Order: sequence, then C-alpha cells, then structure tokens
Amino acid sequence: MDVSSIAKLSSSIAETGNRQEVSLAVFKKAQQIQEATATQLLEAIPAVQPANLPPHLGNKINTTA
Repeated sequence: MDVSSIAKLSSSIAETGNRQEVSLAVFKKAQQIQEATATQLLEAIPAVQPANLPPHLGNKINTTA
C-alpha cells in the first residue's frame, strides 16, 4: 500500500465521521422540534367539562341489553 492511498483512506474515514456527526445533530434537532410541537398540541386540548347530569345517571351499567 502506498502513502497516497493511506492518506485517501484516512481522509475518507474522517469525512464519513463528520457526516455521521452532522446527521446525528440534525436528527436530534428534529426530535426536539417534534417534542415541542407535541407539547403545544397537548396543551391546546381544552379541559373536559363535567356534564350537568342528575346524580343518579351513570351509576349502573345495563348488562342485559
């Protein structure tokens, strides 16, 4: 193996490592954005208001129907 091929291999390995680091950074940023979006959507859901039903309704389940 000559010196030039070793240098090419070394720079290729370094370049691949840099690409992987950049890809990982972009992936993490995308996850952060998705987390923020999901949090905003969950906070936008209105609270459930209790129904104004008489107290005797909803206490029993008809299992013979």
